[in-house]
Amino acid sequence: MSTRAPILHHIRRRILNVQHCNSSFRPLLSNRAVTLNRSFLPTRSYASISASELQFGQPLHETHPHLLEPGELTPGITAQEYAQRRSRLANRLPKNAIAIVAAADIKYRAAGVFYEYRQDSNFFYLTGFNEPGALAIISDNHLFHLYVREKDPKIELWDGARSGTQAALDVFNADETGNIERIKELILPILSEATEIYTDIKSLSPAGSTITRYLYGSEPESDLQKIIQAHKVKPLRPVLNELRAFKSESEVVNLRLAGQASGRAFTDSMRQEFDTEKELSSFLQYQFQVNGCSGSAFVPVVGGGRNALSIHYTRNDDVLRDGQLVLVDGGGEYGGYIADITRTWPVNGKFTGPQRDLYTAVLNVHRTCVALCREDANLSLDRLHGIAEKGLKEQLQQIGFDMSGDAVRTLFPHHLGHYVGLDVHDCAGYPRSVNLKAGQCITIEPGIYVPNDERWPEHFRGIGIRIEDSVCVGDEHPIVLTMEAVKEIDDIEALRS
Repeated sequence: MSTRAPILHHIRRRILNVQHCNSSFRPLLSNRAVTLNRSFLPTRSYASISASELQFGQPLHETHPHLLEPGELTPGITAQEYAQRRSRLANRLPKNAIAIVAAADIKYRAAGVFYEYRQDSNFFYLTGFNEPGALAIISDNHLFHLYVREKDPKIELWDGARSGTQAALDVFNADETGNIERIKELILPILSEATEIYTDIKSLSPAGSTITRYLYGSEPESDLQKIIQAHKVKPLRPVLNELRAFKSESEVVNLRLAGQASGRAFTDSMRQEFDTEKELSSFLQYQFQVNGCSGSAFVPVVGGGRNALSIHYTRNDDVLRDGQLVLVDGGGEYGGYIADITRTWPVNGKFTGPQRDLYTAVLNVHRTCVALCREDANLSLDRLHGIAEKGLKEQLQQIGFDMSGDAVRTLFPHHLGHYVGLDVHDCAGYPRSVNLKAGQCITIEPGIYVPNDERWPEHFRGIGIRIEDSVCVGDEHPIVLTMEAVKEIDDIEALRS
């Protein structure tokens, strides 16, 4: 049995609580049995200040007790867990090496009009700090440097609260901190002592991000660049991928909470009648938040009829027509963790004969592949994809398709699945060729998209069907994270009866 088996067993017990809680997540959160190492608890030097006076750049338990439990830096994830993540990274660094991770920049839609901020996932994974203009440095001796924007009442009047350097120490457990505006001078001695630098900041070049502008200012030939050029700069992402690919108990619970809320939103959407794709999309995203998510993890795909043949169709501006299917791919986000679900259902609530046959073919393959999401199956995502291709070929032959040549890859042009976690396509670059292990979380999403082509049976042309769930790989059994989204034909049709 896997060494992770006891952890997965405990996760299953916690997930049982999720399945029986109401749409509010508080019943689960209030029952969390969290054991905290006191050395990782924030010192909270502001403890004598009333909660109404506290101002930070993100929710904390002291300011938002309805969102976070004591000891949590972000929903479901404690300060201790963030410290343990940094420690695991430090253990992987060579002697005298450092890792440098930058916060995401603010992205602008137009001058003075910004998009909703989303933190860089690697930075978030290591720090829990959810503001722009920040830099983290982790060394092989486990020292954690966190440089942030200092508090500034005039700027905060416009842009909202900042956490500042004192909170970097007291709340986020940095060993050293400083104003990011002074990073150029603060970082020089750290770099001088390092033998290797692991980072994904683009070549640490003077151009580009806010962080590199802080570092270099207007002097591209600075002492800083000379020091960096003298070091071995290596990519950090592959090292972090090895950590992020395996989810902790708390991460799986967060993914389950996102999946539960998103699944309920999908099922509620199937109950309704909509005239347009836009109406359905709006309702779905509203339901994500009503059910407890912070919002959508990505722009949903809502493709009615032949629009479902475009895998990443996001215009969502067409009408929904009686007698057609609608394919919906979406998911909510909870505590930074995402759900990814696709369901396909009849606009009028009843499958036609051809729709039922094609849907059943995809569903049968989906069931087979989900059941194989376990460590003892000794399969990779790539090998699961091969099983899906073989299964779809057999299923489609049974309902009249000529599956000779490249037919299966024409009808099923994308991969069966990807990793999920803090990103929709989690751990970019992590291979799909390695065998799945307990604690990894993936999607299973077989699909069939039948072009309007004489090569295919006429009654199936123009139909697109995909069925997707987020799944946690178990040691002997999978954990379906999005089970609240119904997918059996009888269950879908019963929602409108």
